[in-house]
Amino acid sequence: MKTSLSQKQIGQRLAELRKRKGLSQEDLAKSIKISRPSLAQIELGNRGLDVLELQNLSKVLVFSLDDFMSANFSVSQEPSVEFEMKSKKSEERISVPRLQLHKITNVLLYILERCAGKPNVGETVLYKLLYFADFNYYELYEDHLTGANYRKLPFGPVPQQLDSIIIQMIDNGQLKRVKATFQGYPQTRYLPLEKADLTELLASEKEVIDRVIEQMSDWSASSISNYSHKDIPWLATKEGEDINYELVFYREAPFSVRNYGDEMEAR
Repeated sequence: MKTSLSQKQIGQRLAELRKRKGLSQEDLAKSIKISRPSLAQIELGNRGLDVLELQNLSKVLVFSLDDFMSANFSVSQEPSVEFEMKSKKSEERISVPRLQLHKITNVLLYILERCAGKPNVGETVLYKLLYFADFNYYELYEDHLTGANYRKLPFGPVPQQLDSIIIQMIDNGQLKRVKATFQGYPQTRYLPLEKADLTELLASEKEVIDRVIEQMSDWSASSISNYSHKDIPWLATKEGEDINYELVFYREAPFSVRNYGDEMEAR
């Protein structure tokens, strides 16, 4: 039985089919000859499809147009053999991140080596630098940097388990916690007592961290918090819920760090 679907419903179905087939937005957009931002807008339900585009999508994602437009359509059907290996890779990529203790320890030490002497870099700024390093890296490489899991809380994206990690680093003599004031407000600061083991960081990881530091480490706590609250992963997440890394692929300027080229096609 056919039904009238909203743009949002169509976008959700296409996004689910794409992920099940193991395709990135960029891969699918190239296959049907539209831009990655346009596909992102389709999946969000902000842009409609013409008949030709829908036909092209049905060929790449392997679905029947009649089934797709029906009320009882489901993407839970068995994937085709052609895409079986890709689907497994996609499921691994979009799975819940797994915290890498050695990695996050060395990322924290590296950030603090470069930033701990700046009077604005207290706990709030440190957390946001870590957030943007993690999510920018995922947008660029579709892989996790530290594997930290972030939650949307009123004062910003907060990496879970970080308090216990910092306590452990203090006990191990790697960090020192200092209570201070900055511009009349109480501030918690962390000083590194040892250098980061740079052999734990890939060149690509270090480059992303360096870019975040260069861009944001001089910002005040309120400025970097306000900026993080305008980022799509934060905006699209409900209060108290974990922030899905996949939401970085819906970013637009100035938050997007991936060069998708000149992708705004004429319509």
